Amino acid sequence: MLRDFSKIETFLTVVKEKSFSKASKKLGISQPAVTQQIKLLEDYLETKIVDRKKNGIKLTKSGEELYKITQKLEKCIASAEKELIKIINKELIFIIGGSYMIGNYILPDFISEIQTAIKNDVMIKVDSSERITEELLEKRIDLALIESPTFHDGLIYRDWMEDELVIVSKSVLPKYIKKEDLYTFNWICREEESNTRKIIYETFEKIGVDCKSFELRSIVTSSTAVKNSILRAPSEPNSVPTVSILSKHMVSEEVEKGELYISRLKGFKLSRKLYLVHTKERKQDAFIDSVINYIMSKRRL
Repeated sequence: MLRDFSKIETFLTVVKEKSFSKASKKLGISQPAVTQQIKLLEDYLETKIVDRKKNGIKLTKSGEELYKITQKLEKCIASAEKELIKIINKELIFIIGGSYMIGNYILPDFISEIQTAIKNDVMIKVDSSERITEELLEKRIDLALIESPTFHDGLIYRDWMEDELVIVSKSVLPKYIKKEDLYTFNWICREEESNTRKIIYETFEKIGVDCKSFELRSIVTSSTAVKNSILRAPSEPNSVPTVSILSKHMVSEEVEKGELYISRLKGFKLSRKLYLVHTKERKQDAFIDSVINYIMSKRRL
């Protein structure tokens, strides 16, 4: 039984995540499968090792002893993996796929740190979330960071960080605006198929804002085109502000320079999740683990 490391890995993950459900997401298996593997361990050891509580899990005395043993085993395996990498002299370029916003505005800030962390060259490949997912399935990239997931059975999706969407304009805006003020602006919007537009539409619909009643100035097909259109919009004191909604990461430099201004909707927060995605078959890959651990530490950028 102890030679079957998958059950040991499940036990370690349950302890570290302090939750059966969180462990299932990290391992990319169902929660019943996690429960079954823990039960098989308990049957083999003929003792209970984990007690499930309302606020998480608690190890029994036997579970604590097993955890100490499995930690040593985990360290030995990790050390062996590092030695194997040295032997095969793996010098391949590690490719991270990023959706347009992430690849252009978030990843460049710490790509060199990732290279240092894994002691390997890293390349960023930027494309749509859908295409990046396809590249991952086709094994053309090693890891994906996306904001618009299309779920597949062969992939593991992990919540990475929350991306705030803000109201952006070349005209000076108040720090917070009321939902009634949204109807007073000229708008630049993404096309209807855009995931960002769908998120905004659904959020506004919940708070009683009708996007179809906005004064629409133009529709563009990319977030970069939105930003460039806003930068070129009129901003005279008496002109009606031209606005759009973008990720705060996309406009941080322009806001710092005073070229653009941002505002938030009073009493509401516009946001979306960003995801880290990798294939199930590579969940124990040493390189993958190194990159994931570093990127997950950056979830509050």
